[in-house]
Amino acid sequence: MQPARGSRGSRGRKLRLCSVHTSWHTVGDGEFFCPGCGGDRNYRRRTGRRRLTLLGVPLLPRGAAGPVIECAGCHEHFGPEALDQPTTARFSAMLRDAVHTVALAVLAAGGTASPSVVRTAVGAVRAAGYEDCTPDSLTGLIDALAADTGRFVAGTEGPCGAALAIELHEALDPLTPHLAGVGRESILLQGARIALADGAYIPAEREVLTTVGEALRLCPDDTARLMDEARAPF
Repeated sequence: MQPARGSRGSRGRKLRLCSVHTSWHTVGDGEFFCPGCGGDRNYRRRTGRRRLTLLGVPLLPRGAAGPVIECAGCHEHFGPEALDQPTTARFSAMLRDAVHTVALAVLAAGGTASPSVVRTAVGAVRAAGYEDCTPDSLTGLIDALAADTGRFVAGTEGPCGAALAIELHEALDPLTPHLAGVGRESILLQGARIALADGAYIPAEREVLTTVGEALRLCPDDTARLMDEARAPF
């Protein structure tokens, strides 16, 4: 029995003499949201070459490795899809722009004559991160956009509606995959409360909110439910 144990130990030592070593090379860098650290970190995009080594000496090539994303903090390796997740700063900017665009769309659909509507829109935009937003800045932007081929004129139809839908999708489509359900619903509710600040929905506001729901990938029933829920005090 003793020789057998010695034999197994010898084989184990021999196996450890050989290994596959990867030589990594950095081909790019940047900042990303690290799934391991759970926060924004610097990263290096790396590719590698595998080689079979004997006693630490590289011998036979074993193919390419990577590309991988290496976190500068935890040094873990992730697939290139890790870069699809926006950084915290980028996510905040996307959310801020989305709320701003929805507020403008609702104001454009319903008009800016009501002080309560404008005030509610300003509050939503400020809460999203545009702390210097004012009633004059919002209404001024609506006027400027209305002068730009008439895209944002309340009550208009045809090309204006198509252009407005494009604006909303451009702001919401990149953000939606990174939002939980409650986050997507919150954006729609904010738009609905702006529309309701001066009374019941008008058809143009309903159309805009339906487009917002579509861009947020909410089913029509959920969009209708949220528009009803927005009528309740909050």
